[in-house]
Amino acid sequence: MNPEQPLGSVIHGSLTDGLEVRLHPDVSVEEMRVGKFLVIRGTRSLFFCLMTDVSLGTTSDRILANPPQPEDDFMQAVLAGGSTYGTIALSPMLMLTPQEAPSGWSPQTLLKTETSRNNGLASYQANTDTQMELLPVKTIPSHFSQVYEASERDFRAVFGWEDDPHRRNFAIGKPLDMDVPVCIDLDRFVERSNGVFGKSGTGKSFLTRLLLCGIIRKQAAVNLIFDMHSEYGWEAPSEGKQYSTVKGLRQLFPGEVTIYTLDPDSTRRRGIRDAQELFLGYDQIEVEDISLVARELNLSEASIENAYILQGEFGSSWIKDLLEMTNEDIQMFCDEKRGNKSSIMALQRKLMRLERLKYIKPRCPKNYVAQILASLDAGKHIVIEFGSHSDMLSYMLAANIITRRIHRAYVEKSEQFLQTKNPLDRPRQLVITIEEAHRFLDPATVRQTIFGTIAREMRKYFVTLFVVDQRPSGIDNEVMSQIGTRITALLNDDKDIEAIFTGVSGGQNLRSVLAKLDSKQQALILGHAVPMPVVVRTRPYDQTFYREISPAAAWEDLDPDTLLQQAEAAKADLGF
Repeated sequence: MNPEQPLGSVIHGSLTDGLEVRLHPDVSVEEMRVGKFLVIRGTRSLFFCLMTDVSLGTTSDRILANPPQPEDDFMQAVLAGGSTYGTIALSPMLMLTPQEAPSGWSPQTLLKTETSRNNGLASYQANTDTQMELLPVKTIPSHFSQVYEASERDFRAVFGWEDDPHRRNFAIGKPLDMDVPVCIDLDRFVERSNGVFGKSGTGKSFLTRLLLCGIIRKQAAVNLIFDMHSEYGWEAPSEGKQYSTVKGLRQLFPGEVTIYTLDPDSTRRRGIRDAQELFLGYDQIEVEDISLVARELNLSEASIENAYILQGEFGSSWIKDLLEMTNEDIQMFCDEKRGNKSSIMALQRKLMRLERLKYIKPRCPKNYVAQILASLDAGKHIVIEFGSHSDMLSYMLAANIITRRIHRAYVEKSEQFLQTKNPLDRPRQLVITIEEAHRFLDPATVRQTIFGTIAREMRKYFVTLFVVDQRPSGIDNEVMSQIGTRITALLNDDKDIEAIFTGVSGGQNLRSVLAKLDSKQQALILGHAVPMPVVVRTRPYDQTFYREISPAAAWEDLDPDTLLQQAEAAKADLGF
């Protein structure tokens, strides 16, 4: 399809409901795909649009009542384009208008111009030196404005390019029908909480790996990743009929990523020799942590209330003291502190499950959380593997304990920076990645978890969330409205689709786009890190990507003789 040939004309629509376009007779409706990126050339402005629907139309109901026979090719050809035609629905997302249009200017003059940059914003520079910037859509094109395929210049103007020296752009994929990168702005991505969503098997883990690699490669932030299923730190199985593996972050960035493990035996069996052990103590567990896993421990509200009484009496050692109490000790405690004996006994019995968790100790040999925080301050990216402790009790408990203490330290650092205004005191931007996010952020518990607090604070203390989930409808609506960028693979459940567009203006027009994605390697990206919603074929996570993203992977591909030659050449350059 020639991008210089118009596809159709605008015939109907509104700013709220979108535009209806009638396709020209020579354009097949079968070539139109929901999610396609198109451009409307108005009288004064260019409009960048997303296709949201495709339909068929006729000029007379008589044609539908008496359609031509299937074998009557001549009559079908006579009707095509005139009496029968195709229409598409477009949702305008951005517009490009000169501030002062010179006489004789039209959007067509942009076809001979080059893309330029101005203060990091995409803009066109016309031959007349008229400067234009991408703006939100506040009007619509006139009747019969022509619609065109988006060109590579259009994509670069809207989404930028990966080697832009002024921005940390990262290519996340390509349009459905073009071979041009679609980039997200990583600086904008990390300054708010974000999410990767999609039903099981749609490639959420691969999307997450891509984005984490981009953040590390571009040094946009430091990462703390709670790796529930051991998929991100080291080698992990790939999806497909034939068994193969993909590289983890530690292999791609060996000097920048550190792995901590709650199950050293499991980690060693997977071939990781330099992972650091991680233990937590009873004195680090607060009632808020136990409240988060009340469902997993089958605790009642009365048991949680009595836990607060115990914590108030014994302080940080309340769990250790409770587990050592006899029935007589519990009775005496209840008589003095007005506790409920049956609730405290039930709490004691159910907290004994913690003794079976290998990483929980009565007293830690050292402060591992402080060690992790020091690594983050030094710019290291941390992956915490759970090994055999991949059940929800272990995952939620450890993630909440560690995150709460790190967030507390970041609050102190942020307050110090606010006081001194010294750039050296500014905390590094931190992105915390969690899986099964709806278990941490559901409406019943979101107020009790540190993750709910971080999501609502946005970038206030330089800490944001990166949530990965297959059930976005289980996440509290207030939290979903604070998710800055949403990268969504295929979802089938109507509640999940509705949740994705919580707090998104014009989200109803995008529902059909999301519902029509392929089950593999396609995603709808919308929100803070992209100028407009776009559907992409996600970037493959393969050997080519390894070489592009990681110098370590590029060295691995070289044979020993080549490595020796390069070493000798380097020595000669240095004068050895």
